[in-house]
Amino acid sequence: MKDFAKNFIIIFICLLFAAGILSYFQQSEDKKPETVGIGRLVEEINAGAVKKVTVQGDLLKIELNDTNAKPQEVKKESGESFGDILKNYGVNEEARKNLAVEIGDESSAKFWFINFIMPILLPLLIIIAFFYFMTRGVQGANNKAMGFGQSSARMVNPKDKNRKTFSDVAGANEAKEELQEIVEFLKSPKKFSDMGAKIPKGVLLMGSPGTGKTLLAKSVAGEANVPFFHMSGSEFVEMFVGVGASRVRDLFSKAKKSAPAIVFIDEIDAVGRRRGTGLGGGHDEREQTLNQILVEMDGFEPNSGVIVMAATNRPDVLDPALLRPGRFDRRVVLTMPDIKDREEILKIHAKNKPITKEVSLRKIAERTPGFSGADLESLLNEAAILTVRRNLKKINETEILESIEKVMLGPERKSRVISEKEKKMTAYHEAGHAIVGHVLPDCDQVRKVSIISRGQAGGYTLKMPSEDKHYYTLSQFKDELAMMLGGYVVEKMIYGENNVSTGPSSDLKNATRVARDMVVRYGMSPLGPRTFGEHEEMIFLGKEIHEQQDYSDKTAERIDEEVSKLLTEAEKRAKDILESKKESLEKMVAVLMEKETIEQEEIKSILD
Repeated sequence: MKDFAKNFIIIFICLLFAAGILSYFQQSEDKKPETVGIGRLVEEINAGAVKKVTVQGDLLKIELNDTNAKPQEVKKESGESFGDILKNYGVNEEARKNLAVEIGDESSAKFWFINFIMPILLPLLIIIAFFYFMTRGVQGANNKAMGFGQSSARMVNPKDKNRKTFSDVAGANEAKEELQEIVEFLKSPKKFSDMGAKIPKGVLLMGSPGTGKTLLAKSVAGEANVPFFHMSGSEFVEMFVGVGASRVRDLFSKAKKSAPAIVFIDEIDAVGRRRGTGLGGGHDEREQTLNQILVEMDGFEPNSGVIVMAATNRPDVLDPALLRPGRFDRRVVLTMPDIKDREEILKIHAKNKPITKEVSLRKIAERTPGFSGADLESLLNEAAILTVRRNLKKINETEILESIEKVMLGPERKSRVISEKEKKMTAYHEAGHAIVGHVLPDCDQVRKVSIISRGQAGGYTLKMPSEDKHYYTLSQFKDELAMMLGGYVVEKMIYGENNVSTGPSSDLKNATRVARDMVVRYGMSPLGPRTFGEHEEMIFLGKEIHEQQDYSDKTAERIDEEVSKLLTEAEKRAKDILESKKESLEKMVAVLMEKETIEQEEIKSILD
């Protein structure tokens, strides 16, 4: 449909152009000369009314003495001269002497245009153009069909002004140090070959989504100043068998011609999953593509100058043949940035944004534990959008803090209409979380409490640690469980057991999951220092289809009992705290009903 519209527009423009040329050569209707016969011309000559006659081929142009009269033209017989006409029609001798006669040359351009181009060549050109544009779409479809086996890899030229370097990557110092050797090899391979060293053929970047795997791969190419071929794992697989393998061959062929170069395959788990899992045939398209990748990587000549880099956030599902020495034998792990790295990442993304001097990026880094680099970029972008929406000139701390909550929980739903009863129930619920979290020493600090709905949550209690955590203790888990059940407990206290709402359902689900992990995975129970069950995360149709139970049914009952004990203990601790802080609870609910949001300093003043 798009090609037809494009061809129609082109043909329409051609016809419009032809009409313009015609209008250029044709005179307007009011200036067009009057065509008369030879008899009338003779009469006017005898009467002395003709001032001048211009002869142009077979056309006679007559100019009359009357300036207001319309010019005339007469078509004569071809081959007959104007003098013969005057003699044959008996024009008197005196009128012939007084008549001014001028012989003019006929315009060759006009002659050719009117007699040859217009009737013959122009229609022929229009027909040829029409068929050309109509058949070009068909040829394009044929070319696409024949080009299925060619890779669609995008190449980033080393001379590109927007190329990335290690200076564009904040944090990940260990990963950059590992990759620095790759840069050195691409810059001066002779230094390694003289020592008899072989650089790894494949580098696998592993890490959670948003930790900067693709950015780091681009920065390696930018530092080494070599071509960078980028392709996603899903782009290899097509509906035709063998297309993926053909594209792998084409991709590696292009890279070898541009060596030294880097081939980067993003999301390699799309084609590199473990073979022989029984979830598909042994000769499906994905496995054919994986086999070709293995062959190409193993077929490299030593120090050929082509390095394969790949990224995945699921290294556990990759085929062992990919990870053996000689292929992806170097693995670089990218973790979530710590507080120092988050501050550096924020500095990079804040370079082109007008931020007020009062904003402390260190404070923002403290408020964003667990944020990836992509989350931090999105955070500052949301703050910039919010600043524009409020018609401000610079980004303030208020906009940044609001954007943190938007990235974590979703946008505010201020238009949501709720009754006063539900609003007060939400206030009690969130105040219960906040009070228990504030009192217990091993809970993260409560930074904010709000009853404004965000995303799926009717209200929220924002808690964040004062420093990054890498390990959790039993006491921390128990305090967290008590805080999770704070909202459930306070609803039972205020409204009675028969009037508990569906609001705490998410809290109960999370608390049950944490309690079960404490018993089953972390060995934090009287059942002994062991784990229960072997879990392999092989997701099929949204379910974990492989979970081996290595314990008896009797042990399963004991696990359930221990999980229930942990939850019951947490409920009791939360209840004791809330009963002792009932006055503070009512005070916080009153403030929430009035302001809807309470910040950390006001929370401390209410509770302390």
